[in-house]
Amino acid sequence: MMADAQEIERKFLVSAKPSLDGVSRADVRQGYLTLPDDSVEMRLRQMDDKYFLTLKSGEGLTRGEREVAIDKAQFETFWPATEGRRVEKERWTGDLGKGHTFYLDVFSGPLAPLMLVEVEFDSEEAANRFKPPEWFGPDVTQDKRFKNKALAQALQNKE
Repeated sequence: MMADAQEIERKFLVSAKPSLDGVSRADVRQGYLTLPDDSVEMRLRQMDDKYFLTLKSGEGLTRGEREVAIDKAQFETFWPATEGRRVEKERWTGDLGKGHTFYLDVFSGPLAPLMLVEVEFDSEEAANRFKPPEWFGPDVTQDKRFKNKALAQALQNKE
């Protein structure tokens, strides 16, 4: 059994796309098994040829998170249950210096040209001290509209 894990992260809109030279890229598709009003979030994610099942709880800067790797067959078994609650994006991962890594999500399909960038931290103090680079836009960490689950739900409502 996995121990309780926490994710401490800040999320920002992107004001200007940075140079992506020397950063890694993955194609991501993710879907949500839980419904928008559920108190927890259960997500399936494919990143290139890797598959994950993730449980998230809570809101804001610090959230509970448990994730396990699954195989393609397991992913494909549950993927149909996410119909209408999916997002697709490119994820760019790079170094910000000072021990920080950025995760830049460039959404495709109906969410394009939306870009969000996340940075994870070891503590809330570190998160609160973080000074974002100029290419980061407004902080949307506390704005529920920019959670991937909410974005996936918004797409369903457009259809």
